[in-house]
Amino acid sequence: MKILAVDSSAKACSAAVVEDNKVLGSFFINTALTHSQTLVPMIDAVLKNTSTDINSVDIFAVSSGPGSFTGVRIGVAAIKGIAMPLEKPCASVSTLEAMPYNLLSEDCVAACVMDARCNQVYNALFEVENGTIKRFCDDRALSIDELLSELKAIDKKIILVGDGAELCYNSYKEVLDNICIAPENIRYQNAVGVAFAAFNKEIVSSAELMPTYLRLPQAQRELKKRMESKK
Repeated sequence: MKILAVDSSAKACSAAVVEDNKVLGSFFINTALTHSQTLVPMIDAVLKNTSTDINSVDIFAVSSGPGSFTGVRIGVAAIKGIAMPLEKPCASVSTLEAMPYNLLSEDCVAACVMDARCNQVYNALFEVENGTIKRFCDDRALSIDELLSELKAIDKKIILVGDGAELCYNSYKEVLDNICIAPENIRYQNAVGVAFAAFNKEIVSSAELMPTYLRLPQAQRELKKRMESKK
């Protein structure tokens, strides 16, 4: 089975082609350039450089959230736009669920974290052992302090992974002696992890593929506050 996967859920952006658990090719940038300008050329490049005919792709996968509202929408829209005319199935992958695949060689608890601003993170916890991944909790948005309280109860090695890893590590390193941060080269969410996670996902049509948000966009949150203050 051949999967084309993309991730544009945060500042980093990537595209990959994976066939039967073999990475045929991947492109990754972390320059905070506009994803609307970089993602489609990146998809085109990875297809050309792996000699992959778009029609030979079995599943189109995307990190559908959580993450940047704009970034997530760009990734989902790109995959929908490619898959729909080809009438190909899609896979919606949690951005957080893709991250533990960076740590398959480890025996640890993967604390997947994305910076959600306002001293909060998007988070999910996974056990990584013998090359397999087990989810501990649903994706959620919580404060850095709330996550610390949970991590204190874990006596296994904890590895922080994701664009919120450095933020959390700086807050936790003096408190938890079993915590470390993933190396820079495997720290961030990427399309290869999205593809691996997609192998275990239920497929949907391109019309059914939608972004997944854990909280309302900032503009809607501010509007809600203003409306509540007028009551």
